[in-house]
Amino acid sequence: MSSTIIGDGISFRPLDIDDFDKGYSECLQQLTEAKFTKSQFIERFNQIKGQPDTYFLIVAVDVKLNKIIGCGTIFIEKKFIRNCGTCGHIEDIVVNSNYRGKNLGLRIIEQLKLIGSQVGCYKIILDCSESNVKFYEKCKFERKGVQMSIYLPTPKL
Repeated sequence: MSSTIIGDGISFRPLDIDDFDKGYSECLQQLTEAKFTKSQFIERFNQIKGQPDTYFLIVAVDVKLNKIIGCGTIFIEKKFIRNCGTCGHIEDIVVNSNYRGKNLGLRIIEQLKLIGSQVGCYKIILDCSESNVKFYEKCKFERKGVQMSIYLPTPKL
């Protein structure tokens, strides 16, 4: 995916190693706990970039301010079912609260769906809170099944 600039001065592009300084962590913090140091960011960024056919992270950038204002991820799961098919998982969708209501979340989702299609996913799934169901239905997702989770204690290394 190359950088795409839309009419309102917003650019959509892959996450870059310099994006820590452009507010990537601050943007994610509007979604959930996402505090990390620059060195942690660089280490994780390099781990992700080491798997270029698995992780696709995109950001929305306010071009004038050179600031990250939204982001999303699709990661690709290689499966044995469906003729050794691939399934895309969308995660960590967030738009800065000052930029909501401009269809940026929809544009991020559309970019991720396009990536999933281009890499041959037979389906793309995501989990969301009840309050976000209508947004994802607008993005052409439909309710399917039930999400379950277990949070494990952080290992002490």
